[in-house]
Amino acid sequence: MQAVWATMLEPASYREWTKAFGDSSYEGDWNQGSDMRFVGPDGDGSTGGLIATVEENRPQELISLRYTGLIVNGEVDASSEAAKAFVGAHERYAFSGSGESTTVDVELDSDEQFVSMFDEAWPPALAKLKEMAEARS
Repeated sequence: MQAVWATMLEPASYREWTKAFGDSSYEGDWNQGSDMRFVGPDGDGSTGGLIATVEENRPQELISLRYTGLIVNGEVDASSEAAKAFVGAHERYAFSGSGESTTVDVELDSDEQFVSMFDEAWPPALAKLKEMAEARS
């Protein structure tokens, strides 16, 4: 489980397994109560992304995030209509397993307009995470 946890959350490996969502990284730490900025280039070359608060972090067991806004042109946006579609959304990663096997359950509540994007991006992202974690262990 340690290999999956580390691969999922360390900056360099995070960048790699999340490429299915675009070229992004994060700023911040995964400590409970911390604010995380998930950032990358927008189509026009400016910096865009999401801001979330780590609601819960139980190492090798659970990470829970609550989204608080967007980053648009490098600036925080929590009040536009686009931001309101994300504000309050939750994302949760639960880790379980026995022996050499680890399962990561991902739960995300999001505005309906983003469901198809996440449905397309999560399978290849999780496949890459699995490949990287197995190579690491």
